[in-house]
Amino acid sequence: MLTILKIFSLIGLLLTIVPAFLVFSGTIIIESHYTLMLIGTVVWFLSAPFWMLRKKAN
Repeated sequence: MLTILKIFSLIGLLLTIVPAFLVFSGTIIIESHYTLMLIGTVVWFLSAPFWMLRKKAN
């Protein structure tokens, strides 16, 4: 379960970073950029806290 959350978090993080470069290179339009950034932000904030706040067992 923890691995799945980390994968979703990575996907969300990539969806917040990559679209900016795609707009800069002219690959996608700005409206697609807004949509991808929103989806990435939502995915990141819904998945990251669950694995980042876990304490390791001794």
